[in-house]
Amino acid sequence: MKKLVVLTGAGISADSGLKTFRDSDGLWEGYNVYDVATPEAWRRNPVLVQDFYNERRKSVLEAKPNAAHYALVKLEEMYDVTIITQNIDDLHERAGSSGIIHLHGLITKSQSDLNPDLTYDINGSEIKMGDHCELGSQLRPHVVWFGEAVPMIEPAVRLCQDADIFIVIGTSLQVYPAAGLLDLIPSKAEKYLVDPNVSVNSVRNFDVIRARANSGVPELVDRLLKVE
Repeated sequence: MKKLVVLTGAGISADSGLKTFRDSDGLWEGYNVYDVATPEAWRRNPVLVQDFYNERRKSVLEAKPNAAHYALVKLEEMYDVTIITQNIDDLHERAGSSGIIHLHGLITKSQSDLNPDLTYDINGSEIKMGDHCELGSQLRPHVVWFGEAVPMIEPAVRLCQDADIFIVIGTSLQVYPAAGLLDLIPSKAEKYLVDPNVSVNSVRNFDVIRARANSGVPELVDRLLKVE
């Protein structure tokens, strides 16, 4: 069974009504990302940061997987599929995909402020100030902030190095270290990109589908399922 690796970004979640990263003006849902998505912001104003992610979490829980998410699940019928996502929502899980690596964490979980390896499911949509981990420390969103290490990048690297087929969906390829994964794909691998806005220089040797995720991904999946 061929190893198929998918790298997904904000574009796939946008088709479910979510904004998972900052807009071109540097704002994320009206906030400067450095006021809500850095360790310094958390130390400076934890209540603001907690409230911000509680609101984002509500939006995630209200959103539903779209046609792109469901199409990727079909690939598991014929391929060994792993999804590497830059998104912090759980839409891939809810669609039914079984192999998912969250590079930037998962907003539906919390983590210890002292030990990021201590993670917990959230009961409802909110983490409250005063909710503590087993070490007695405040719980925070299980999200990788700017300036923090990306602990899941190493397993992602290994997957990319062994890929027979590599698909990129809905990402600007400007965010590192995720964007650097493209440099690790074997030269012999089949490479596809689904995005309506593609910089040609960044995707050489890729078969490009210039479309939004919810239309382009089902098209590509149908093509790949017919190949085998």
